Amino acid sequence: MRQIVLDTETTGLSTAQGHRVIEIGCVELVNRRLTGREYHRFLNPDRDIDEGAERVHGISRADLEGEPRFPEIVEELLEFLKGSELVIHNAEFDVGFLEHELQLMQHPQPALTDHAMVLDTLSLAREMHPGQRNSLDALCKRYQVDASKRDVHGALIDADLLARVYLAMTGGQAALLLDDDEGIDVGVGEEVMVRPRRKDLKLVIVKATDAEAAAHEALLDRMHKDGPCLFRGQ
Repeated sequence: MRQIVLDTETTGLSTAQGHRVIEIGCVELVNRRLTGREYHRFLNPDRDIDEGAERVHGISRADLEGEPRFPEIVEELLEFLKGSELVIHNAEFDVGFLEHELQLMQHPQPALTDHAMVLDTLSLAREMHPGQRNSLDALCKRYQVDASKRDVHGALIDADLLARVYLAMTGGQAALLLDDDEGIDVGVGEEVMVRPRRKDLKLVIVKATDAEAAAHEALLDRMHKDGPCLFRGQ
């Protein structure tokens, strides 16, 4: 299974106010393993960045002057996302901004779900931890994911942290496939261990010899002198 953990940074909080995407960060998971493949782009939004947003992510308009605009990178982005399941924290926000960008450029498939499925980890966290704080920072602390290098929000570092949080949230025994030829998948955190199941292997039963059985009984007799012998069910 291929999953892309995605995060964005923006010029502000609302597409209705004309705010734009300025950073996209993605990391790839295949069968619950981080593969090392990433997609990362800064984007020129052709507009100012709200002061509040800049305090969060530390990106200024001057930082983005030489960066490409969304239509210039859209095909490579969609190719990276194609056919995957997107894992996004507060997906409504990021999906809304990306779809807004697709609509602005009049892309023929402006719905992100035309290109990939979407899993919202915020909704998942709220189901698992009702009544608790479920921000990415809170989940990092809850699942002991090291976020000490994260001074400001950044799309790529947040995507990497979310990937590790998601694997921890959904860890434990992932499947119990007793009739599966491939084995039993028991993923914990980001690690996945597969125990092979070989149908060509035969169970070998080795019975004790008469001498071994007699020696065993003699040992139990000696143990019985000190009290009831549990090994005989007494």
